[in-house]
Amino acid sequence: MGKKTSRNIVNQNKAYVFAAVAVLFWATASTSFKITLRYLGTIEMLFYSSLTASIALFIILLFQKKVKKIFKSGSKEILNSAILGLMNPFFYYIILFKAYTLLPAQIAQPLNFIWPIMIVILSIPILKQKIPLTSLLAIFISFFGVLMISTKGRLFSFRIDEPYGVFLALSSSLIWAFFFILNVRNKKDEVIRLFLSFSFGCIYTFILLFPNISKPPLPGILGAIYIGLFEMGLTFVIWIKALKYSSTTAQVNNLIYLTPFLSLVIIRIVIKERILFSSIIGIIFIICGIILQKRIGDKQDLIN
Repeated sequence: MGKKTSRNIVNQNKAYVFAAVAVLFWATASTSFKITLRYLGTIEMLFYSSLTASIALFIILLFQKKVKKIFKSGSKEILNSAILGLMNPFFYYIILFKAYTLLPAQIAQPLNFIWPIMIVILSIPILKQKIPLTSLLAIFISFFGVLMISTKGRLFSFRIDEPYGVFLALSSSLIWAFFFILNVRNKKDEVIRLFLSFSFGCIYTFILLFPNISKPPLPGILGAIYIGLFEMGLTFVIWIKALKYSSTTAQVNNLIYLTPFLSLVIIRIVIKERILFSSIIGIIFIICGIILQKRIGDKQDLIN
C-alpha cells in the first residue's frame, strides 16, 4: 500500500511538471505569433509551422513505434482526418493569425481563450443539451470579460477599435470548440490524430501557397519552427503525458488557467505592449466564468 501511495505521489509530481512546461510554452504563443507575423504572412506562417509540427510528431511516433498504425488507418479514418485537418489547423490558425495581425496580443489571446464557454454554447444545438441557469450565468460572466477586453474598458461608449479583429479572435475560439466536440468520441491514438491533422493542414496551406513559395527570412522561419514545436506539436504531447500521469484530469487542467496571465507577463517583457488594466480585469472575468461552468459540468456528471 505504501509503495502504491509513493508511486502515485511521484506520478502526480511528474504530471505537474509536464503540465507546467506545457502551460509555459502555450503562454509564449501570443508573443511568438506577433513576432513571426512581422516576417511572414499568415499562410506562410501556418505552412512552415504545421510542417514543423508534422515532422516533430512523426519523429515522436517513430520513437513510440506507432508509425505502422498510421498506415493501418482505413479510408473512413483518413477522410475524417482530412476534414478535421481542414478545421484545425487550417481554418483555425489562419483565422487566429489574421486576428493577431489586427489586434494587440493582450486582446487576441484572451478572446481566443474563451473556447470552453463556446463548447457550452455549441452543445445546445449539436449535442441537444439543456443548459441550466447557472451555466447561462457563467456564459454571461465570461462574455462580460470579452466585452471589457474588446472595448478596452469603455463599456458605456461601447467603442471597439478593431471589430473585425475581435470577430476573428472569437471565431477562432468557436472553431476550436467545434473541433473539440467532434473529437470527444474519437478513440484513435492522440498523437496519430495530431500528426494526421497537421499533415493535412500542411498540405492545404501548400496548395494555397504553390507556386508562389519564396525563401522566407531567417527570423520568420525560426519563429514558425518555434510555433510548430511549442504551440502546436510537442506541447500537446507534453500535455497528454501530464494527463496520463495525473490521478485526475482536474488536478492538471486547473493549471491551464494560468496561461493568459503568464502570457500577459511575456507580452509585456518581450514585445513591450503596455498591458491595459481592462485586459487584466477582462481575463479575470473570462476565467471566473470558465471555472464556474466547469464546476457546474462536474456536478452534472456526478448526478448523471
